[in-house]
Amino acid sequence: MRRHAERIRQRLGVRMRSALAASAVVAVASVLTGVAFVLAARFILTGDADQDVDDRAAQIAGTLGDEQALAAMIQPSLRDSAVVQILGADGAVLRSSTLLNGAPPISALRPAAGETRREQRRLAVAHDDAFRITALGVATADGPRTVLVGRSLDEIDDGTEAAIGALAIGLPLLTVTVGVATFLFVGRSLRPVDAMRRQADTITGRSLHTRLPVPPAADEIAALAATMNGMLDRIEAATTAQRRFVADASHELRSPLSTVLAGLDLLGEGPHLDRMRREGDRMARLVADLLLLARVDEKGLQLRREDVDLDDLVYLERERLAAEHPGLQVTARTAPVRLSGDPHHLQRVLRNLVDNAARYAKHTVEVTLEARDGTAEVTVTDDGPGIAPADRSRVFDRFVRLDADRSRSGGGTGLGLPIARDIVTGHGGTLTVEEARTGGAMLRLCLPLTR
Repeated sequence: MRRHAERIRQRLGVRMRSALAASAVVAVASVLTGVAFVLAARFILTGDADQDVDDRAAQIAGTLGDEQALAAMIQPSLRDSAVVQILGADGAVLRSSTLLNGAPPISALRPAAGETRREQRRLAVAHDDAFRITALGVATADGPRTVLVGRSLDEIDDGTEAAIGALAIGLPLLTVTVGVATFLFVGRSLRPVDAMRRQADTITGRSLHTRLPVPPAADEIAALAATMNGMLDRIEAATTAQRRFVADASHELRSPLSTVLAGLDLLGEGPHLDRMRREGDRMARLVADLLLLARVDEKGLQLRREDVDLDDLVYLERERLAAEHPGLQVTARTAPVRLSGDPHHLQRVLRNLVDNAARYAKHTVEVTLEARDGTAEVTVTDDGPGIAPADRSRVFDRFVRLDADRSRSGGGTGLGLPIARDIVTGHGGTLTVEEARTGGAMLRLCLPLTR
């Protein structure tokens, strides 16, 4: 349940969540305020009704000795919702309003002289409507009297219902208005954040000079943008220093390495010398790879375009691999394929792919080349242990090696496949890893024939 709620929150986004939260708060606050308003209004109106019937009872009590005035007070006007009864000492109805003619006493209250008591009850003679009734005890020359004055609560009920109806219409409109306004205002406030996000999506290792836009308002979002730009400054400085170090170190290593290799050639033959030459060649390839990566990171891959017979390059790499690994069975099946590209870099790609296959192959390495649907497709297959599906994208990361041991003889530098992928991407192609029929790895290279 918690996981499901988290997914819902992520899908709604900040704008919608803010709008829903604001609407919920306004709805709850409005309902509570509306209930309090209705209760307070009804309390006030009921108090006014009580005061009105109290005053009416006092006025009637003052006219008990004046029949003409009493008759005028008992008979209500057209707009008057009050009813009146005057009870004798025995509780019999002596006088009453027209509505109550022949009706029994509307209340059982019998206060003492000068005392006032109140109650609320429904009267059958008035269609069972609710009335607020005041009972006033009066002492007269003819004996004690009870003045009963009742006022219908219909007006109060109508007013309460009208208020509830207005709130029932107004509160949803207010809630929706607040929600929409919050959605729009939050969206407007988040525009700088969205602009920062779009700009951040364009920043890569080769465009660290790009900075996030800083909004003109001096608020928290502007502070965030400035902080992020400061972080990018530090990352760019560190990356530039690292690239400069790799490039400078690689350049500095080339000359002494060339001197060492030349010296080994002058020393002649021998098992130790052969091993030193292999290590020197391996170091030379590593230095060359580092130099290429430094150039790619700094300026991007520089390609020169010319017509390339890809089948010739495949054949050359097949011959080289067979000569360097006489214990392997290296086969090639090629078709004539010509495309536009950089021959030096394309040969480097093929060399890295076949060397990788030879490193893990048990007995055979197979290279195929064919053209289909405007694409040149090269596959390099070995019968080695293969590459697990979880590692098939990771092998193209720099310095990633899947061999269990990092021995000099068994593993590479972890740069061959990343360099190959960069070159293939620069040519508009793709390089992927699949499982071979023999259970080993199959590297599939696809290049467009026209560019």
